[in-house]
Amino acid sequence: MRKFFQEIKADLKFKTAGPGQKLSEPSRAPKEKPRAEAAPKPRQAPTDEAQMAAAAALARLELKPKKKAPSASQESIRNQVRKELMAEAAAGEKGLPEEEKDQEEGAAAPSVSGVYFICPLSGAVVRKDQKEKQLREAIEAYFSVDPVAASIMEIHTFNKDREKVRVGVETMAKYLDNIYLHPEEEKYRKIKLQNKVFQERISCLEGTHRFFQAVGFEEKTLPVPGQGKEFPGPEEEQYYVLREEMLSRLEELKDSKEQLLSAEPLRARLDRQPRLFQPSPGAARFELPNDFYNLTAEEIRREQRLRTEAVEKASMLRTRAMREKEEQREMRKYNYTLLRVRFPDGYILQGTFYARESVSELYSFVREALRDDWLPFELLGPGGLKLTDENLPFNECGLVPSALLSLCWDAAVMADIEAAGEEPPRSPLRPELLTRVQTLP
Repeated sequence: MRKFFQEIKADLKFKTAGPGQKLSEPSRAPKEKPRAEAAPKPRQAPTDEAQMAAAAALARLELKPKKKAPSASQESIRNQVRKELMAEAAAGEKGLPEEEKDQEEGAAAPSVSGVYFICPLSGAVVRKDQKEKQLREAIEAYFSVDPVAASIMEIHTFNKDREKVRVGVETMAKYLDNIYLHPEEEKYRKIKLQNKVFQERISCLEGTHRFFQAVGFEEKTLPVPGQGKEFPGPEEEQYYVLREEMLSRLEELKDSKEQLLSAEPLRARLDRQPRLFQPSPGAARFELPNDFYNLTAEEIRREQRLRTEAVEKASMLRTRAMREKEEQREMRKYNYTLLRVRFPDGYILQGTFYARESVSELYSFVREALRDDWLPFELLGPGGLKLTDENLPFNECGLVPSALLSLCWDAAVMADIEAAGEEPPRSPLRPELLTRVQTLP
């Protein structure tokens, strides 16, 4: 089974497009045996003028807006959560977990060890199969910081049916509104737990009971009025009753209601895992881990079926539109993509992205790596096609599950910089990236 899985993985592996090929069209094997190509000419060293081309960038640095440092409150929240998470205390360096050691002997080293996510509360970096567990631990730890906010996080994050969450949250907000608007009415300060509306809209959602307790309710057993021999039924029932001291803190109740209504699910952020590599002729070779393919046993059987169908289709005459439609369907199978951008000086910047993210995210990723992020540039996909539509998703322009792109500077701006005739920086990349430069495996 392992050998079969590797064969499927090999079939799915990205092949870099050749010259003149469209970006949305994957590489195909040539029909005829290609002629032997001449050895590539050695890269020419940059001229003195070219080396001074980026000097004017230094003069414009002061025009850049300074990035805001994270607020003290955000930092204190993260620190507090880290203290509460014993597991995170053991992994204080926040480094990536060690690469899996179960690779077969002689297998090529992967281009990236897996897909990782960053917990927004603790800042911990975890593999994708651990992200929900990490979120739960972080939210649980946050109860010691702000129980109201933590319970709201639970409600919005761990209940997947968004329509049920909307209905439940609106019903809870109505309960709190009634108390805030009619504090003298005792009936609004009691919520019957066996009430049909409460059971169907609220009790079924994770985190709702902890929310009521956090905002000042306590569970009590109260007698049912009018029950007796003439009216048989339960003599006592369970209620949430607002504590008496909360009547003097109604503004807090209102704030909790507004926070409940405006909250969004807490999501772990995809870790780009930015890495910088030395110039290498192997930049177009990718060895992706299983995280990028994520094939289950059922998906493996499906791939086997698709292989059989592909043999049958090979004998059929298909139109170009049919082929392109099939190629687009193939691209949608991937959740992630590993992208590399080669700079004019040969350095290679690598990052991990969602396959459905837009090209604009890649442009932002590259700008963050530049010493002078105002410098205009263009990105060229395989085959030299310019990525001009930044709203296009990666999986619709042939950039999944991996791709090598090229960066070229704006010629007019470079000419202007060159005219300044000042001493340019050694590299357009940030010094902190250059200090961690690696060699491609």
